Amino acid sequence: MESERARELNCLARGIYFEARGESIRGMLAVGRVILNRVKSKAYPETVCGVVYQNKEKHNRCQFSFACDGKPDTIKERAEWGAILMHAAWLLASDKEETSPRLVRFATHYHADYVSPHWSRVLVLAGRIGHHLFYYDPTA
Repeated sequence: MESERARELNCLARGIYFEARGESIRGMLAVGRVILNRVKSKAYPETVCGVVYQNKEKHNRCQFSFACDGKPDTIKERAEWGAILMHAAWLLASDKEETSPRLVRFATHYHADYVSPHWSRVLVLAGRIGHHLFYYDPTA
């Protein structure tokens, strides 16, 4: 049986892999930080897996698109997966905001630069890393 820690690591790594594997290490860590920031927020589930797979049953209406897009979540790039697992483990082990790029220290949202979700108009843009724009909620 998989331990809770291993499950959380796997969920965090899958979130990073499917949402940001083409980004720089800084970009991948930023996406991971958003997931961990959500875990700390009272507005989201209390676990990494809960955050990553929140609303997974709602087709194309979940928190992270890979979790509810109907496509198989197959990890094809094994070397990249191994590196992402190490980055995710580092994030979990050093789960402190100080280890994050300053602009995502409190970010709870991000999106790719080729989309414009409705919520991006009500949150504060913190900055951009690679192809992702990061936001935080000033009321949270």
